[in-house]
Amino acid sequence: MPSLLKLAVVLVAFSVHATQMVALISATEINDSIESAAPEFESFDHQGEERQFLLHLPDDLPKGSPLVVFLHGYRGDARDYAEMGLSRVADEHGFAVVYPQGLPDRRGIPHWNARLKISELDDVGFLKALVMFLQDKHGLDPKRTFVSGVSNGGFMSYTMVAEAPDHFRAAASIIGTVSGETWRMRDRFKPKPILQISGLADEIVPVDGSMSSAGGWGGAPNQKEIIQFFQSLNQTKTQETLQVTPQAIGYRYQGGIDGNEVWLYEVKQWGHRVPGGKQLGVHSVDLVWDFFSRF
Repeated sequence: MPSLLKLAVVLVAFSVHATQMVALISATEINDSIESAAPEFESFDHQGEERQFLLHLPDDLPKGSPLVVFLHGYRGDARDYAEMGLSRVADEHGFAVVYPQGLPDRRGIPHWNARLKISELDDVGFLKALVMFLQDKHGLDPKRTFVSGVSNGGFMSYTMVAEAPDHFRAAASIIGTVSGETWRMRDRFKPKPILQISGLADEIVPVDGSMSSAGGWGGAPNQKEIIQFFQSLNQTKTQETLQVTPQAIGYRYQGGIDGNEVWLYEVKQWGHRVPGGKQLGVHSVDLVWDFFSRF
């Protein structure tokens, strides 16, 4: 009997560990088609500090091609996000993708400082310098450089178009929102295309704007009000509502300044995870490029 009891304990422990691993993987919903060779970090010096990034350049990419900056979430590793599928999309449609790596905050956790209170890192300055370096080195188009990210990376995407509008043509946030400080300084936003993808059951970044202001994360209103702000800022004239799947609805506000559009995709019964094809009809990264490709 003692041996059977020990075996039962081991099996329970293994089951719990497996469940935790599944939850960890689903938090970023990494694409099934993993790159055969793991990409290697490149280094970039910013203000005397070594910063790292992964760069994906499709074969025979012509000069003047677009550049997409894709930012990981809090606690994230750029190598995982490089496997999510955006490199595949880049190969199909002809653009470069850079996956920068965030540095530790005061608790030692990789992050992006979207005007948060958890670090004093100048990530705005780093990302501006990085895209200019890559544009110059690889002949990429400064007028078609875009920023997107997941969760904390989504927060940072809003902060970048707010503070570096001359460097980024549009932003796409996947399960992120506007940080409290960036929202407080929202007068700095200029008309820019915006895509937001949200899970309506997200308890980490709630769509109702109830996220705690601790650490500087919360402070922006509910997602609908944020989108209305960008509609007004871009002076959009038309609205299209799409039932993309039984679980997801897309709202597209079009005809804005410089042809700008504002999109909001909402996924019912979906928490703080990246929606895939089952939820959106296409993976989030495909939707991001569908949006960026219009500008």
